[in-house]
Amino acid sequence: MSSSAPQDTGHRLWSVDEHLADVLSAVRPLEPIELQLLDAQGCVLVEDVTVPVALPPFDNSSMDGYAVRTADVQGASEEFPAVLTVVGDVAAGSGELPTVGPGEAARIMTGAPLPPGAEAVVPVEWTDGGTGGGAAAGMTPASAAPEHAGGEVRVHRAAEARAHVRARGSDVQAGDLALAAGTVLGPPQIALLAAIGRGTVRVRPRPRVVVLSTGSELVQPGEALTAGTIYDSNSFALAAAARDAGAIAYRVGAVADDADTLRSTIEDQLIRADLLVTTGGVSVGAYDVVKEALSSVGQSDEGAGEDVDGGRMDFRKLAMQPGKPQGFGTIGPDHTPLLALPGNPVSSYVSFELFVRPAIRTLMGLPESEVRRPSVRAVLNADKALGSPAGRRQFLRGKYDAENGTVSPVGGSGSHLIAALAHADSLMVVPEDVTAVEPGTELEVILLG
Repeated sequence: MSSSAPQDTGHRLWSVDEHLADVLSAVRPLEPIELQLLDAQGCVLVEDVTVPVALPPFDNSSMDGYAVRTADVQGASEEFPAVLTVVGDVAAGSGELPTVGPGEAARIMTGAPLPPGAEAVVPVEWTDGGTGGGAAAGMTPASAAPEHAGGEVRVHRAAEARAHVRARGSDVQAGDLALAAGTVLGPPQIALLAAIGRGTVRVRPRPRVVVLSTGSELVQPGEALTAGTIYDSNSFALAAAARDAGAIAYRVGAVADDADTLRSTIEDQLIRADLLVTTGGVSVGAYDVVKEALSSVGQSDEGAGEDVDGGRMDFRKLAMQPGKPQGFGTIGPDHTPLLALPGNPVSSYVSFELFVRPAIRTLMGLPESEVRRPSVRAVLNADKALGSPAGRRQFLRGKYDAENGTVSPVGGSGSHLIAALAHADSLMVVPEDVTAVEPGTELEVILLG
C-alpha cells in the first residue's frame, strides 16, 4: 500500500467512526412489550424463560408398533415368534390407557404415551401387524380394521427395555433454562416456547423503520419513464435492507423536490416510525430538499444542529467514499431518530450498512457483537492496483472467496453503479491514509450476506 497524509479541505470532516458513534449515542433499545408468539418472531427476548414442565411430559413411543413387556419377546424370531394377545390401541393423545400384562401387547402410535406394564416398543415391521401373515409394512388404519386392536400379534424380534421409548424429560427438564434473555426468536425458538406452553413472551419489538426517497425525477417501477426521469430504486433497496436487519419497514413513495411537501410527509410518518430514513437531498445543490425541509429543526453555519421544536438535525461531511454527505438528528415530540442518506444508489446503500443497520440493531436491543456486520481479512485478487482518494475511507464492492481467503473487486468505484452492487457480497475497506492497494494486499472486508 502507498500512503498519503489527509488533505486539509478547510472544513470539518467527520470520520466514519465518529459519525457512527454519534448516531448510536442517540439510539436506545425500544421498551419491552408482551407479544403473541408469532408476532414475536425476529424480536429479542428480554427475560430468561425457564421450562415449567418436562419435555416430553411423559414416556412415549418413538415408533408405530406394539408396546410389550421385554420378557414376553425374549428370544423371539421369525421362525419362533412371540405370540401376544392385543389388548387395545394407544393413539397420540390417548387418555385412558390399557394395562399390558404378561403375554399381552398394545398397538401404539408414534408420540402416544407408554401404557402401564409395558417396558418397550417393537416397531410394526418386526411383527405380522396382527394379520397372521409375514412381516408387516405398516399399521392397518384403525378406522378400516378396528378388529386389529384386538386379536393376536406375532413378534419376530426381541426388544431391550426402553427400546423405542422417548423418556419423560429427555428433551428438557422442568426448571431448566429454555431460552436466555438476549435470544433472537427464530422459528426453532418459537417452537420451543410453544412446546413448553408459552402463549406470549416479553421482547423488544422489531423497530418500525420508515423509508422515503426524494427527487422530482423519480418514477415508481411499473410506470412509464418520461424525459429526464429514472426509476426509484433507493426506497426499495433501503426498505429491503431494513427488513433484512430485523425491522418492520414502511416504504413511502418518492417525494418531489418541495420542502413543504417533504416536511408534511415526515410529520405524517412520525406516528408509525421508530426510525426515519431519507435518501437524497443532503448535498450542496440548489434542490437538496432534505436540508431545506429540516432547516427549521436547527442548523448553524458550521452544520451543527440546535434543539428546535423537539428535535435536532445535523448535516455534515464524512471522510468516506462513497457517502460523503450525511445528515442525522432526532425530530418530533418523541425525538425520533432520522438518518438522511445521500441519493446515489451505492452511496445510499453503503451508508445504510454502515450507519442505519447498526441503529436498527441497537433499537432491537441486540448485543454490541451483533450490531455491526461481521468483517474478515482477505487478500486482494485483482489485475491492477486499486486507487483511493487521500483522506477518505473508501468502500469498494467485492466478491469474497472464503475458501481461498481472497476478495475480488466488482465493478468500478462510481456511486451510481447499482448493477455492480447487485453482484457484490462484501465491501472492501481502504483506510484513509492509503491511496493505492496493490494485488496481494490484505484488506478488511465487510460481509454483507
